[in-house]
Amino acid sequence: MTYSLTTVDNTAIANTGIHAGWFEDFFKFVDIAEKSIETYKRALKQFIKWLAVRGITQPTRDDIIAFRNELKETHKATTVQSYIVAVRLFFRWTAQRGLYPDVADHIKGAKLTKEHKKDCLTTKQVKKVLGKIDRSTLQGLRDYAILCLMLTGGLRTIEVCRADVEDLRTLGDNTVLYLQGKGRQDKSEYMKIVEEVEDAIRAYLKACGSTEPKTPLFKCISNKNHAGRLTTRSVSRIVKEALRNAGYDSDRLTAHSLRHTTGTLNLKNGGSLEETQQLLRHSNINTTMIYLHHLERLNNQSEERIAKAIF
Repeated sequence: MTYSLTTVDNTAIANTGIHAGWFEDFFKFVDIAEKSIETYKRALKQFIKWLAVRGITQPTRDDIIAFRNELKETHKATTVQSYIVAVRLFFRWTAQRGLYPDVADHIKGAKLTKEHKKDCLTTKQVKKVLGKIDRSTLQGLRDYAILCLMLTGGLRTIEVCRADVEDLRTLGDNTVLYLQGKGRQDKSEYMKIVEEVEDAIRAYLKACGSTEPKTPLFKCISNKNHAGRLTTRSVSRIVKEALRNAGYDSDRLTAHSLRHTTGTLNLKNGGSLEETQQLLRHSNINTTMIYLHHLERLNNQSEERIAKAIF
């Protein structure tokens, strides 16, 4: 695939001292996933437009810092970070090729908080959410199976979308689902399917009537894309509707909240840090540590002790 920024005004690009052809060569050079390339394209388009509006013909380090600071005013920290990473990599490449100095070297993006941006559910809330799903319809059977799977295995939305019928297999005495996680090229990891979740999946597949191995495990039921593969947006919407139907309508409760719920409930009910890391498929145990720190803080009785001393 060819990548370029030709949708940006070519005159604007020329006026910055950066040649449009460099972008195509840059995207051929970087060895990253397709989704990351799309992010980098958006970032560099934004940067070029920003330079053009200000009449900057030879961008300097100060210009990039100013660009970052303006981004911070209107964008999330994660977006700022990804945009600056793209700009940094681009100028590192131009310097290596002798095309333009590395004016972005060591410029920091945005400080990312280590705290979760989404809340998790309590056991009582989980039961209420699942109990409110109407399983008398095909859609209800599907949605119930999806939520059960996400809650017990900590699945990301992309892992739900990528799952095929043939990924549901037997390993030893267990039924397992092989997964293709974020940034993964194959389905080398798996989660164990407990009996209640397997029953939910089998009930949905039976009602669905199609269990061809290569077909999506969870299918669209709309007329527009009937039996097609769900998108991450579709899965997010399914979870959000289930949460709302149970009375939990908050910006901090989303599909990713189910993953947080999985990790938190495992630790609360005796799971070790290493077991939780494996369950959530974290490559770095420091990511899993966030769940442990959160629980340790909740179990800290300092406020209660102080209140008891005062009152």
